[in-house]
Amino acid sequence: MSEYVRQMPDNVGPLTRPPGLARKMHVDAPLLVLLLALTAYGLLVLYSASGQSMDAVARQGRYFVLAYVVMFVMAQFSPVRWSRWSPWGYLLGVALLAAVAVAGVGAKGAQRWLDLGGFRFQPSEVMKLAVPMTIAWYLGARVLPPASKHIVVCLLLIVIPCGLIIRQPDLGTSLLIGASGLFGIFMAGISWRFIFGTFLVAIFSAWPAWMFMLEDYQKQRILTLLNPESDKLGAGWNIIQSKTAIGSGGWSGKGWTQGTQSQLDFLPESHTDFIIAVLAEEFGLQGVLLLIGLYILILLRAFWIGLNAQSSYGRILCGSITLTFFVYIFVNMGMVAGLLPVVGVPLPLVSAGGTSVVTLMAGFGLLMAVSTEKRVVGQ
Repeated sequence: MSEYVRQMPDNVGPLTRPPGLARKMHVDAPLLVLLLALTAYGLLVLYSASGQSMDAVARQGRYFVLAYVVMFVMAQFSPVRWSRWSPWGYLLGVALLAAVAVAGVGAKGAQRWLDLGGFRFQPSEVMKLAVPMTIAWYLGARVLPPASKHIVVCLLLIVIPCGLIIRQPDLGTSLLIGASGLFGIFMAGISWRFIFGTFLVAIFSAWPAWMFMLEDYQKQRILTLLNPESDKLGAGWNIIQSKTAIGSGGWSGKGWTQGTQSQLDFLPESHTDFIIAVLAEEFGLQGVLLLIGLYILILLRAFWIGLNAQSSYGRILCGSITLTFFVYIFVNMGMVAGLLPVVGVPLPLVSAGGTSVVTLMAGFGLLMAVSTEKRVVGQ
């Protein structure tokens, strides 16, 4: 029988299936399906949280369409190109942050926006991607794990934008951006000694930060977290009402659009930062578990993409973006449940918002670019 077997030439590699439509379009199909399910669930909850406002749902739907377009465009460029562009994006972001300090637009005591011909945007959102991309670019071109001098350079790259953002002031965003950069360093394979050292520095920096860095309203948020009952009608109102909404939902909830805390306007910011309290009240614990399940599947898929990345840049970038997405989820759920201070972090792809949604989906576009990156010949 062997004489009928056609011999394969030595220079031909193993047979592979031709790429499917999703891969040709540079789209990771499992991740896309999960994101579509999450955004659809988010619109369902938003309709109730906004007081059954179709205008709010339509507006958020337009943001989602724009975000998916941005994600698709980001996915079309190879990680090699993104690596080359990363430092230029970082420099542009820092320049925009400096421009905010000089000619920024203020609102509610904060100067965080730039107004260019009637178009207002928040440059700090750019740094949510520019910082992890730049850290991945810098470390991906060097021997890993990184040497101490390279870690110091990365820390400087993180501190510069974070310092500018703290001055706006916007402590929550600066912490998220700082975390995204530190996650990049962590994914490069640093030693546990450095990690423990960082924790010790953070602990010993707590008192100086409280005395010299935190604004009065930020201190009040921490004090309110420790004892929300001390100011029931003031700073503690949000946490008390969110806990009430979450607890009253039980296992199955009160029913869609039937929540009392949100529908009677007891719960502030019900369509943005505290939207999960609306979900918990109306859909109960089972609705929250469904949301958490979607988040877990997205995180697992994102980690899988990072583990199978073809370059150090791709692995570091995927790990950083994925862990930052997890921090968004953890911080929002923690603050709504009264476990963390209220810092104004939206629930990813569920809370109403425009810029944050586009930024998050742009990050997933980078993950898809890494997922569909062509393998090097011979691998």
